[in-house]
Amino acid sequence: MDLEFIFVDAISDLDRQQWDHLAAGCGPFLDYDFLHTLEHTDCVAQHHGWQPCHLAVYSGGVLIAAMPLYQKTHSYGEYVFDFAWAEAYQRHGLHYYPKLVSAIPFTPVTGPRLLCDKTLTSQLWPSVIKQIKQHCLQRELSSAHLLFTDTDTNTHLVEQKWLHRTSVQFHWFNRGYQCFEDFTDTFSSRKRKNLNKERARLEQAGIRYQHLVGEEICKQDMLNFYRCYQQTYLKRSGHNGYLTPAFFEALRQKMAGNLLLIQATQNNKLLASALLLFDSQSLYGRYWGALEPVDGLHFEVCYYQGIEFCIKNALQHFNPGTQGEHKIQRGFEPVYCYSGHWLARPEFHQAVADFLQQEAVHIRSYKEQAESLLPFRQS
Repeated sequence: MDLEFIFVDAISDLDRQQWDHLAAGCGPFLDYDFLHTLEHTDCVAQHHGWQPCHLAVYSGGVLIAAMPLYQKTHSYGEYVFDFAWAEAYQRHGLHYYPKLVSAIPFTPVTGPRLLCDKTLTSQLWPSVIKQIKQHCLQRELSSAHLLFTDTDTNTHLVEQKWLHRTSVQFHWFNRGYQCFEDFTDTFSSRKRKNLNKERARLEQAGIRYQHLVGEEICKQDMLNFYRCYQQTYLKRSGHNGYLTPAFFEALRQKMAGNLLLIQATQNNKLLASALLLFDSQSLYGRYWGALEPVDGLHFEVCYYQGIEFCIKNALQHFNPGTQGEHKIQRGFEPVYCYSGHWLARPEFHQAVADFLQQEAVHIRSYKEQAESLLPFRQS
């Protein structure tokens, strides 16, 4: 098979229909519209440290494979932390940035990174890895990183001698629940009472919740959500957040069928909002904000309401976002996440390999400890 490999600096340089054919069934964040919206609304751009350089693989003029790629000048918005690696380079008088990253910007969701027909995957990976390494060497990039990879991608990267890294997130799984009480009935008595008390306090305070999906979400709803999002980022980080009102409005226009907006109100006054995405199998908790601090409201809006939506709509899985041991006592189970890394300088590649080997021991221990703290009754 004659293959042509091209790196493009905008997803708009690629055919939308061909990209979405390759990304079918891979989740909403790999949809052409999602990635294009990030670029079109200037959330992802060179001056933000996210220069798109997507890899396209053609055969006979047809796009047969693609990989979302970004040249990064920092490590923010990735959620696989390599700041210590960058500091090690700096101590040796070397530049860690720019680097090459395959990930969904600001979105720590597991998925494939090479989009292609599964019958071609094994055949393409060696050539794709070769192209990525050559690109890094030609552009004087320190390294390449594929983040939050699915198990198939991880397997291919290990076969190609890339460094393997694990981390832990906390996910909820639908085990045939018919209602929220079916889920909490699996808790120990004390943990179930604590959760019910947490929810009851908000109910007694007169806080109510509304789920809006698809075309039920109007432009004003999205503007109201952004007020919550922006205010929370300002309080927490001192800036308005990575994403803009234009991004959220474009998402509403282009991907309404994948959106769930949860609003929390008291006496018809908006207190908080969460914007989540979903597909036929999973719900993904992504963006949240509150206009007023209310104890326990984050857990209700971002976790319990999401679980209720999953049960009602027979979704099998809920990824509420990265980090957060507080999710454990609420029934979110620890799961491994994977990433693959290649560093151009052999001495640093080996040093990181040694670090990751030691880190893996602690990650395994952390996951085992988290499992021991789950609220479920012992069978």
